[in-house]
Amino acid sequence: MAKLKAKRETFDPDRGPVMSVRFAVALVLVLGGVAWIAYYYTGVRPPVDDNGVIGKATGPQFMRDLQGWNYVIGFGAILLGLAISAHPSTPLGRGRGVVVGMLACFLIGLAWICVFYAIAQDTDKLPIFNDLEQKNLIVGVAFMAVGFTFATRWE
Repeated sequence: MAKLKAKRETFDPDRGPVMSVRFAVALVLVLGGVAWIAYYYTGVRPPVDDNGVIGKATGPQFMRDLQGWNYVIGFGAILLGLAISAHPSTPLGRGRGVVVGMLACFLIGLAWICVFYAIAQDTDKLPIFNDLEQKNLIVGVAFMAVGFTFATRWE
């Protein structure tokens, strides 16, 4: 009986599997994108002090050469992972998960744009926003666009 109950918890014919290869790939992409951006911002990007003096960049040479493209790679991985998870074989691609994913992407995008506009005159105080400047609008709109991939799965 316990064996049958354990099997039911990991796979339900009405809901589908809790973990699938697609969902694992989506998780790796999202977490990898977050890690990429965090590592670039804290470990590779040249530090800027309070007087605006730019220090020496550290970290791997290939990441130093990419400069601002590191954000494209990081956010691209995050957004691709979210878009991949909007499939019926993943928990976010069916049932309530679709609504959660859709609303989360819409709200993150809206919040990103609102925060940017609220601090637009003084972006150098907020990490990542200070490097992206006007490209923050692209990030916000991209999160909303991924929200529409979830919206296409909503029943």
